[in-house]
Amino acid sequence: MFALGITTAIITAAMTLLTIDIDTIPLGQPMPFALRGVTGLLLANKGYVIRDRAELEVLVKRGVELCLDTVESGDSHRNYLKHLQRMLLSDRPMGEIAATRIGDGVPEEEREAPKKGPANWPNLQMLTTQLLRSPRAGDFFERLSGLYEDLSKECQNYPDATLLGLIQMSGREAQMYSATHSMLVACVCIVVARTTLNWPEDKVRPLGCAALSMNCAMTELQDQLALQTTPLTTAQIADIENHADRSEALLRNLGIDDEVWLEAVRSHHDRAPGSLKNKTDVQQIARLIQRADIFAARLAPRASRTPMPVTAAMQSCYHDEEHKVDEAGAAIVKTLGVYPPGTYVRLASQETGLVLRRGGTATTPRVAVLINREGMPTGEMIRRDTALAQWKIVSVVAPRNMRVQVPLERLLAMV
Repeated sequence: MFALGITTAIITAAMTLLTIDIDTIPLGQPMPFALRGVTGLLLANKGYVIRDRAELEVLVKRGVELCLDTVESGDSHRNYLKHLQRMLLSDRPMGEIAATRIGDGVPEEEREAPKKGPANWPNLQMLTTQLLRSPRAGDFFERLSGLYEDLSKECQNYPDATLLGLIQMSGREAQMYSATHSMLVACVCIVVARTTLNWPEDKVRPLGCAALSMNCAMTELQDQLALQTTPLTTAQIADIENHADRSEALLRNLGIDDEVWLEAVRSHHDRAPGSLKNKTDVQQIARLIQRADIFAARLAPRASRTPMPVTAAMQSCYHDEEHKVDEAGAAIVKTLGVYPPGTYVRLASQETGLVLRRGGTATTPRVAVLINREGMPTGEMIRRDTALAQWKIVSVVAPRNMRVQVPLERLLAMV
């Protein structure tokens, strides 16, 4: 008997979840429904583009059941069943029917177009985790190149939203630390290279790719350490100390042959202070990655420690190993500002807010007020220009001290 690809119905709270076969999920186009796990956990939003089957197979191999909510999916699920029925009644070949995917049969004008505006960062976080945890020689270059292109476009079109999204994600949780860290380092490097250092695109690309893949040999270990409260073992220390060499070797085995990219990965922890103009292109790339790596690592929480204040994280990358101003670190501070997007701050007005956009100077960003001077949530976020004396930034507020958390998508809509 021909199966429609729907095998089990599960009711979770207000959801009616149906497990779906991997072959029914459309590839290379916006999904007409939200993809969920068997518990209702959101795996990918409606409109997200899954490039290839391999992205789904990673989840299936880990025992994740792919589901859709028939109530939430609305017309998508009903249209799918109607389309199958029409095909069965028209005596179409069984192979053609079996290849039908949800969304087929919907007129082109009714299909949802890719969403415009800032990216869906939780989805990118999940896909980056899958890529780095389960790299395969057959498609690694293609998938990482696609990820780089996505991030590159976000940095070009929505730089402040990109920084806000990734800095907020870095400070909120440590479940997918390695992927979030790699994306943040890559995007910081891309924005700095383009806007302050004025590097050509043929230099920016290996920079971004190296930043994304610099820790590929220790992705799972990084995620484990973010949640670990016990001291490092001898084996863990050894894996950390030699991960740059192992990452380079792994990338070569995965088919990467760009020597600038590979050498930058191998050298991204080298201690090499000094002027950028006296370094080769590879050394410049490695140095910028190293400085951004330090900054991003200081922002992220661990189970064993709280994150460093953003101003201290900035200072840590601003000064080199000889306690002098580092040129690459200074470029990061100049580009991102002292209070980069995603930073919580207190204003002279006694209001507390979140930096949305960079401003005219490194210390005068645009802020959205979240807590008023009486210490109460504002409900509707109020924009403030910190270049004005009454709204001058007086201090940074640690994320753990914020009594209100606004959903990331709402913050991004404000940028």
